[in-house]
Amino acid sequence: MARKFIDCREFPSEMKCSIAISADSTDELINAAVAHAVSVHGEHDSPAFRAELKKAVHQMEAPRNVA
Repeated sequence: MARKFIDCREFPSEMKCSIAISADSTDELINAAVAHAVSVHGEHDSPAFRAELKKAVHQMEAPRNVA
């Protein structure tokens, strides 16, 4: 199963955030990324912001020992 992730280092920021967030579903990932962006970076949750985050989603292979 491919796991999805967003890496905060891809977004310009003065704080040089190095957080990467991963999840199995896009919806779960976007919700977690929005929560991080709002609480840490002062962003505002909006449909446009969520659309921008969706463009930054990458896929990776989960480790083989994960069920």
